[in-house]
Amino acid sequence: PAMLITLCYLYLWARRGPRSAALVRSTVRSLHRSRCSFTFCARQPLPGESVCLRVGGKVFCTGEAQFLDDLNRWRVLLISPWVHPEELLPAEHIAFVTESVSARPEGLQKGPDSSKEIVKWSDFCSPLAYKPGEPFKLIAEASVDNFSSLGIAFLEDRLQMDNGMVPHRIVSVHLEESALKELAQEAPSVKEESSDMDAVTPAGKSGLARGEEEKSKLEEEEREEEEPGAGEQHHLHLSSCQECLELESSTIESVKFASAENIPELPDDCSSRPGEEEEERLEKGVKRVNLAGKPPNILVYLGSEAAKGRFEQVKSVLRECVDAESYTIYQLHQEQVLRDPWVDNSLLLVIATQEPIPEGSHKQFMTFLSRGGKILGFSSSFTFGGVQIRRKNKLRKAVQELLVSRKDGPEVKLNLLVSGCVFEEGLKGDDSRVKVWSRLNNADKDPVIVHVPHGSSGGEAILSQAHLELDSSSMDVQTEEDFNLLKMSNAKRYEVLKEILTCLGLSCESSEVPVLTPIHLLSPDEEIHLAFLKWLEGNVDAEGLRPSSKVSLKFVSSWESKVEVTPSLVPVVTEMGSFSSQHFSLETYQQHLQTKKLGKILLFTEVTTTTMNLLDG
Repeated sequence: PAMLITLCYLYLWARRGPRSAALVRSTVRSLHRSRCSFTFCARQPLPGESVCLRVGGKVFCTGEAQFLDDLNRWRVLLISPWVHPEELLPAEHIAFVTESVSARPEGLQKGPDSSKEIVKWSDFCSPLAYKPGEPFKLIAEASVDNFSSLGIAFLEDRLQMDNGMVPHRIVSVHLEESALKELAQEAPSVKEESSDMDAVTPAGKSGLARGEEEKSKLEEEEREEEEPGAGEQHHLHLSSCQECLELESSTIESVKFASAENIPELPDDCSSRPGEEEEERLEKGVKRVNLAGKPPNILVYLGSEAAKGRFEQVKSVLRECVDAESYTIYQLHQEQVLRDPWVDNSLLLVIATQEPIPEGSHKQFMTFLSRGGKILGFSSSFTFGGVQIRRKNKLRKAVQELLVSRKDGPEVKLNLLVSGCVFEEGLKGDDSRVKVWSRLNNADKDPVIVHVPHGSSGGEAILSQAHLELDSSSMDVQTEEDFNLLKMSNAKRYEVLKEILTCLGLSCESSEVPVLTPIHLLSPDEEIHLAFLKWLEGNVDAEGLRPSSKVSLKFVSSWESKVEVTPSLVPVVTEMGSFSSQHFSLETYQQHLQTKKLGKILLFTEVTTTTMNLLDG
């Protein structure tokens, strides 16, 4: 009765109250200690469930407690705290199951609304275990408020799963301690499984029938493992195959253990959470890229401009300035700004469009700054923090002389194309953090380059209304005099741009390119190694060459340093006895490899141009 009264009260409050989100949070906070469950779904409520809220075609309801005591078919994630089940579910945390389905083109399942602020599933919870199939199920734990946030985002079509699937249902569950301990004990054998029973089990089968089918399927797969050549008749699995993804994860983990340097975790969202949750992740051994710094990606945003030439133009000038061996430059398309997990995956965002920045995109750019990101504006309309732009039409497409302040040394004079806009002086007085880096050498001394820090995480932006990315070959150059002025200032333009990029934390010192090294053919299983060598005999020419369109592999028993390794011809050393590396231990790799087949043959090299060409063909 008390629960019924509470639900009635909350329902009436919601009808008259300001927001549905407050209802969800209040309900979960009030009832999470009781013997009930919370469900967010896109279906009609089941008998016994009480509807608290309807949003479009989705409902939030409560019902009898859902217990999860049979975890035999679930697979523990490698980062799961179930290795120590006594640490699971601290006070004020909720365990829940998220069901997701494959996105279908006919639109029967709708993904998150890109016009709204997207909520990444993994940003608000810690995944524990998964159960492959359709629907794909994930067990996770989250704080009471974070669980509510996920439910609210689901109701409002703002929830995005990290695996690209469409969330279908979220339901809180009670986990039995005995089941947790049993699963923790069986975790190693669970990771060895390579069958995906749920993906082939038709819906609606009885538990007994499903069990028989699973047993039969498993026996069949075990027979195939033992039969020589059985795998040759199988089609290559796709990246969406959960079996392949699971085995791949295991292999990657063994490589990480075997490597001298820990490879940073690169999940889809790469997001970091500050405070206590981050400390908990560190204690559990989960490494996030952003704990030590953002990945070395540079993104170029051009708004709705689709011209590839514009991106190549900006990319080219950036590559001339930064250490090309240390950074990768990508284009950030308009539709990716709210959809893709770039905010925690990038070091620098270059905004090179004069188009107005959409409100949602501007908010995302500010989030990027708040999380320590850096922004460089090339004559863009993007501003914040009291900085305002004033249009001066007489300056449009004009070459003007700039006075640029330098950190160490006298100011630099150079000529650049300007956008036709200048910055207002903005905030005045001691409270202003905006610094003017460059002014026009005219009567008004108009500011054209400003430095604006943001937040407490190191975020900052350098915004320029001078075209630092354009040289004398630009189509906007109108006279021969302008052409000559720009050409004479070209070296200084690069000098200023390098100083700006260095201020934003990038390295503009060119690093020495390491020498290419041969590939070593390795295997933790000697029999498999010999079988592979025998297979090679019929698949290389008389000189041991395996040609390909981009790079050819020459298989040799040993290698001498005087033999050159080139981008188009790489020797592959087949004898394992001569292998040694300070960066990789085959023995450690073997100890941590949990698969039956995958990862038994390795191609290891210290330095290569790209693995894409090695695998081509």
